[in-house]
Amino acid sequence: MTFKFKLSLPKLLIAIALMLVGIFSISLISRTGLILFNSNFTSIGLLVSGLIFYSGIIVIIMMFENEILLAITLLFPSIVAVAIFVYGFIGWSIRVSLSKWKGLNPDFTWVGLAQYRELFHDPRFLIDVRNTVMFTVLFIAGCLLIGLTLAILLDQRLKGEAIFRSLYLFPMSISFIAAGVVWGWLMNPATGDRTAGINLIFQKLGLTSLISLWHSTPQPWGMAFTVIPAVWMLSGYTMALYLGGMRAISDDLREAARVDGASEFDIYRYIVFPMLQPVTLSAVIILGHMSLKIFDLIVALGNKDIRLDVPGIYMWVTTFDGTNYAQGAAIGILMLISVAVLVVPYLVQSMRTETRL
Repeated sequence: MTFKFKLSLPKLLIAIALMLVGIFSISLISRTGLILFNSNFTSIGLLVSGLIFYSGIIVIIMMFENEILLAITLLFPSIVAVAIFVYGFIGWSIRVSLSKWKGLNPDFTWVGLAQYRELFHDPRFLIDVRNTVMFTVLFIAGCLLIGLTLAILLDQRLKGEAIFRSLYLFPMSISFIAAGVVWGWLMNPATGDRTAGINLIFQKLGLTSLISLWHSTPQPWGMAFTVIPAVWMLSGYTMALYLGGMRAISDDLREAARVDGASEFDIYRYIVFPMLQPVTLSAVIILGHMSLKIFDLIVALGNKDIRLDVPGIYMWVTTFDGTNYAQGAAIGILMLISVAVLVVPYLVQSMRTETRL
């Protein structure tokens, strides 16, 4: 690594000014503590002051005209933040899950895997795991099927394709909370009236046999109906993945197949679908990790039946309502492991593929 320092008086003055402002602000806040406000403002003030000081360091590094050194300097705060607020908190959660901390007073007495053993003997947690498996399977299957169907339709180069593509992708722009609230009204209005919302449409069409309690229905159909809003939101995203994969396939392959007498069905079956396998794998990984940690959508739907719970809700209830922090941390670690089992092998394989290329 070579260093080439090029002194610039304006940059040097700016750097010194930023560093002095940062040091003065940190000193002032540390002494006064922003008594006029509260501790939250003190923390924010220290953070902003630190960033101002670090900006001065960046300006000095820029004068060395070394891209690698500048890149390291710019990335350093992010690396530290990720190390502390992601991996540091994961380590903290593991420590808590191996203790018997229950109640408002911390208790880090080592109990080993006792919290995990207790969870696997807890009927409610086992129901939550079963619900998650059902939700994941139905969610992935629904998104893949609908997304692939929409992608095939758009692959026909229809007029107004951009409009349809935008319409299919629009639900993804809505948060799970908003979608859950709206779908909760549609499937189970707050009035409890079975002839309102979606059921009202069935009643008007004379399809009274389809009137249902939807996600309020006891297992197993309750969890199956809960999947509907999630599929509605993410099937457009899956469509975009598949459509991008289809458009990446050379038209020469399709033309050669047509010359050989292949029908459109044969082209999709023997050419397009096999070449979409990497896209399908990516979609399964992305959708799978989203479904394994689902929380906000289930809460927003407003169903209080614990038979339709998922581990995320149980973790929240255990930790904050039951103040059983050790067991709540154990649930969180198990959720992390389930996602890691799905994602890590895919990331490793992707890195190996990129290395070969």
